[in-house]
Amino acid sequence: MRRPASAPLASLLAAALCATLAVLGGVRAAADNSRWGANYFPNVTLTTQDGTPVRFYDDLIKGKIVAINLIYTTCKYSCPLETARLAQVQKFLGDRMGKDLFFYSITIDPEHDTPAVLKEYAETYHAGPGWLFLTGKADDIEAISKKLGLYMRPNPANKDGHMPTLLIGNEATGQWVRNSALDNPRFIANMIGNWMNSWKTAKAAGNYASAAPLALDPGSYGFGRHCAPCHSIGEGARIGPDLAGVTKARDREWLARFIASPQALLEEGDPTAVALFEQYKPLQMPSLNLSAREAGAILDYIEARSASPGDAASPAPVPPPPTPGPPVPTPAPSTASPRPKTSGFNAVDVTPLVAPYLRIQEALSADTLSGVTSAARAIAGNSAVAGPAGEPIRASSLKLAASKDLARARAAFGTLGDALMAAAAVSGASLEEGVKVAYCPMVKKYWLQRGEEIRNPFHGKAMLDCGRLVAEMPGQRVQLLGEKR
Repeated sequence: MRRPASAPLASLLAAALCATLAVLGGVRAAADNSRWGANYFPNVTLTTQDGTPVRFYDDLIKGKIVAINLIYTTCKYSCPLETARLAQVQKFLGDRMGKDLFFYSITIDPEHDTPAVLKEYAETYHAGPGWLFLTGKADDIEAISKKLGLYMRPNPANKDGHMPTLLIGNEATGQWVRNSALDNPRFIANMIGNWMNSWKTAKAAGNYASAAPLALDPGSYGFGRHCAPCHSIGEGARIGPDLAGVTKARDREWLARFIASPQALLEEGDPTAVALFEQYKPLQMPSLNLSAREAGAILDYIEARSASPGDAASPAPVPPPPTPGPPVPTPAPSTASPRPKTSGFNAVDVTPLVAPYLRIQEALSADTLSGVTSAARAIAGNSAVAGPAGEPIRASSLKLAASKDLARARAAFGTLGDALMAAAAVSGASLEEGVKVAYCPMVKKYWLQRGEEIRNPFHGKAMLDCGRLVAEMPGQRVQLLGEKR
């Protein structure tokens, strides 16, 4: 038989155990907070879109609930949709933005994305209080991205070139979680606004009995996921134009192509696509690579909604097509002073090296090794005559000639390009007319190519148009034939 005195004793022991666990839990939480605090986050200086210098930890992270993502303004893939999605989340969070909730979008292409560029980008997406767009030194941004778990090595299989990931956290409590930046905006807003403060500000939710019947429609889902962040149907223009009535105003086949890959139409010089680009730049509609079935379902949904009472409206007018030319303007030449031309034994004559180099660039951008070995050997032979000064070029070209797959060939091509362009800058060589310098922020590599249409040799067909034309190579300058000094 159990003795009566055991019940109070059991209660006392249980209370003591709970108190012990509470103390241990507090110690563990404090340890976690210390781990993810000032001793972990880089306190480097970044610059806002308004030109204000800020410390990453002291000014942006410390004691705050934050959402952080990586972007670059020339991105043609996930970044536009990612930023538009955050604009939706911003609306759901309302006046809490800038008070106890903060967004930070950090560029991974600081060379191009100056504060002025970021300010225009922020205004395009109607960024309000508490949402900062930040740039800084490339090394500092890479260090931040690695600490935050947002860094990703260049991957040709990834059309975007970086992860469309959102890091959400509360520095004061040590709570951190990663989530897709393309997720449902209500869900993201709930994570930021309620999860991170332990539901202290959560509003009373409804019940399942009052929930509307679930209706699954692929067109509605596709529009909500891919189009709604920027467009409405009959509710006026948002970031992009109102799409009510667009299926009557535009050819359906053209619309399907434009929804799936607007960049393809831009590259073809399609006058309507170019006119829309000019009207809404710097905003770029992302290439979502939707299937014909997915694009068709979205068009069916737009057509049905446009026919509903109150939804009919004319699509936004398209301005007259611009004069013929490339859809994306070429960056203005730099006003930086050129390096003086040098001569002597250490100068490498790069003139005979450029033609075989360009053959390799064209092959790699087309995902083939055809002709690469012979072109690389030609570079090795011509660079050998320069003696020690030509050794970096010769060694990298021989490694390229021995490459048996595209991955190794592209790595060696990057090294070869660095050596060749450095030699060209030292010698003061002039490249032949039509040869351009291009840069990819994803692989952080420069290359030479013919023409103004980007053909990325590091990503090939998987991400052929990733990159931009530039007037300079890193810290150096090469005069192009026909370019004014």
